[in-house]
Amino acid sequence: MRNVISLVLGGGRGTRLYPLTKFRSKPAVPIAAKYRLIDIPLSNCLHSGFNRIYVLTQFLSVSLHRHIRQTYRFDVFSGAFVEILAAQQTMEEGAADWYQGTADAVRKQIRYIQQGGVEYVLILSGDQLYRMNYQELLRTHQESGADATIAAMPVSRAAARSLGVMRVDEAGRVVGFLEKPQTDDQLNLVSMDPQWIERRGIPSAGRSCLASMGIYIFNRRTLEEMLTKTDYHDFGKEIFPASIRSRKVQVHLFDGYWEDVGTIRSYFDSSLSLASPTPPFELALPDAPIYSRPEFLPPSLLEGASVRGSLIADGCRIAPDAVIENSIIGARCVIGRGVTIRNSIIMGADEYETAGQRAETLRLGLPPVGIGDGAVIEHAIVDKNCRVGPRVRVVNEGGGDTSPDAVDCVVRDGIPIVVKEATLQEGWTLSR
Repeated sequence: MRNVISLVLGGGRGTRLYPLTKFRSKPAVPIAAKYRLIDIPLSNCLHSGFNRIYVLTQFLSVSLHRHIRQTYRFDVFSGAFVEILAAQQTMEEGAADWYQGTADAVRKQIRYIQQGGVEYVLILSGDQLYRMNYQELLRTHQESGADATIAAMPVSRAAARSLGVMRVDEAGRVVGFLEKPQTDDQLNLVSMDPQWIERRGIPSAGRSCLASMGIYIFNRRTLEEMLTKTDYHDFGKEIFPASIRSRKVQVHLFDGYWEDVGTIRSYFDSSLSLASPTPPFELALPDAPIYSRPEFLPPSLLEGASVRGSLIADGCRIAPDAVIENSIIGARCVIGRGVTIRNSIIMGADEYETAGQRAETLRLGLPPVGIGDGAVIEHAIVDKNCRVGPRVRVVNEGGGDTSPDAVDCVVRDGIPIVVKEATLQEGWTLSR
């Protein structure tokens, strides 16, 4: 649709996903063996017919830019595009032009939404896992005559304590908003009658709160005025609450799977859930595939390995006697004999080592890229291009976290994470 511009926000530091964001931005973090997080909102846009998309970036964005450039290419006659709007210094304001928040990022790129024919602006996050037809969101917006519409999902009172929660009137207009209510009195202020949810065709199932999903659609002129007449920096904390007071803001109910993968724990749990027999988020939908960069890799070779409940990407070689259970194995992953991988994410490698590179690696006394013979990896994440030597043991047996300054392996939320391109020499064991 040519009258809709989509903006995907991908410029945050991603500190809660560290060390996965040590060398990359949040939207560039790999997920489900062959995708990146940015592929989720971009695929949703394309399936919804919204094919004029800008991705706003700032921190550690090289790999994200490369991925978008190599993946999202369109017929020159279609008018479709996925373009990158990177933060940049200008002659006028210099360093002040770095994005100060989500709303400030859009403000600094406002000329791109001021194009002729643009009536609506869709604002999305680059680090959420869900499927949504944005046409339905637009329909709610148009039929209600709203200035802005926000997607929301019913949640329990317990879940509402970590989310932004809205109260709406009978017609679905947002009349109140509270960020992360903690007390019962605060929750009472924003709780809804479950019957209101039921009347919208959604089972309440004990859920009486409506949580913001951070997905907005604005009339273009409304958004322009909110950005040019205020100095607000953030959509969720400032623009949206201010819009409730001065504009008509409508709620759009959503009751599918949705997960904000902004922390190591949420990323880990939601990723492994994709390898279950009945995943909450189905990757193999023929009418709504997740798009990503095509890679010309051979089929994976499993030489007598035991694999149960796992996702295996292309180009892997898994040696005999390896045991892989409830795990995700990324592209080009080389796994040695007798390796045990359980409840873990192995991200694989960006390139194969050539015979010459492998010989030089061994001459230097380093293990090759991949997982060496007899290694044990349990309830852990191994980032890309790591060298895990023979008989290495990546298991958090002592519990607790390590210092974030740890070099090769950081433990966060109880999950050991082998940092991208790290080397664990033969026999290495996680120590407290």
